[in-house]
Amino acid sequence: MHQEYLCGERERTMSHFSPEVLTVLMFGGLLIGIFLGHRLAFVLGGLAIIFGYISWGPSIFAIFINRIWGLMDNYVLLAIPLFIFMAQLLNQSGVADDLFDALRYLLGTLKGGIGITVVIVSTIFAACTGIIGASVVTMGFLALPIMNRYGYDKKLSYGTICAGGTLGILIPPSIMLVIMASEGALSVGQLFAGAIIPGFILSVLYIGYVLIKCHINPELGPPLSAEEYAAISKSEIAVKVVKSLLPPMLLVIGVLGSIFFGIATPTEGAAVGAFLTFILVLAYKKFTWKGFFEAMMKTGATTTMVMMVAIGATCFTGVFIAMGGKEVVTGFVLGLGLGKWGTFWVMMFIVFILGMFIDWLGIVLLCFPVFLPLASQLGFDPIWFVVMIAVNLQASFLTPPFGYALFYLKGVSPSEISISDLYRGIVPYIILMLIGLFICAAFPQIVLWLPSIIVG
Repeated sequence: MHQEYLCGERERTMSHFSPEVLTVLMFGGLLIGIFLGHRLAFVLGGLAIIFGYISWGPSIFAIFINRIWGLMDNYVLLAIPLFIFMAQLLNQSGVADDLFDALRYLLGTLKGGIGITVVIVSTIFAACTGIIGASVVTMGFLALPIMNRYGYDKKLSYGTICAGGTLGILIPPSIMLVIMASEGALSVGQLFAGAIIPGFILSVLYIGYVLIKCHINPELGPPLSAEEYAAISKSEIAVKVVKSLLPPMLLVIGVLGSIFFGIATPTEGAAVGAFLTFILVLAYKKFTWKGFFEAMMKTGATTTMVMMVAIGATCFTGVFIAMGGKEVVTGFVLGLGLGKWGTFWVMMFIVFILGMFIDWLGIVLLCFPVFLPLASQLGFDPIWFVVMIAVNLQASFLTPPFGYALFYLKGVSPSEISISDLYRGIVPYIILMLIGLFICAAFPQIVLWLPSIIVG
């Protein structure tokens, strides 16, 4: 109702500006604000206020309040702080440390074994938490010193850690998928199920790359020394692997199993995950009141960041759509005359390019109101289409100039490491991500099979 009101008022107040001009002005302002170094939430909100006030005067603030209230009244979004809190506690539990140590010995005799261990631990860690920063920083602390000690190629080390860490935003539980489900009016459980196999495909591609690369040139990723491997028996390795795998597997089953089988809603499943993670922290004897307080403060800070961007974006998109921007973008994309699949790849290209400059949250909140109706018009399954965007957004954490995973790893790397080393290291993994995207496009059932057999 509010959208129709805005559209009617626009005709009376800004008819001398064409929708095309307004679209260029709004997105031009967005890019200028970002390149000037301002926070995305305030750039989006500021542009919404400027264009909304010019167009409709003070009445725009009442519309903003209603849009923000609708956003905050979304029960599904309660899962976000719970999943973030779960990630913060998991980072303190020491689960990743034990798992990495066990798999390092299990796979240590392979060329590139430590690199493979990084990807496997990152994949398992991703299935327990959806926070990129926690995954990349944890792997940086655990794996980078060991990889440097064994003479691993720097570019291979950095690329593997960064790419493995980004899996946390795709493999559920993922706060990105929760936001996507909310924005697309889709089932969180269905979306979680659709992202599992694509996430594991990327993981397999990364492992295959490390194996092949180190098989061709063993000096890039030497195996563990015979002395170190001989210091521990095979039975001890087996016990370490089982003991370290059991806690995260129970956590995954508790969270995803309860959601997939319809036992719990995503919000309830997130609460179960937070509770089980708290039990893990106690079981590993890592609980401290200081750590608990820090986890709560970081959860509050991250949740606030997410919601501030969401508030700015919902106001921005409300004004943008009311000004006719949605029709302008849709008409432009369809006007290219590229057909169903050509149009699809244009949308994927736009998402990829935006990922170089805007974080995933801004892209989702800006693109979904335009792209989802267009995808529906073209006949694409909404679950499949959203998962394809999620796979594509993996690259947004790696592509310069604003690849967040690169800066997370740089923060825990030796001071002599230059950002250019990181950029060179992630190029093969960006290519592998694009290969994974093409595979999922060529075989849609990769995405759609699991959602078809679970409870929605």
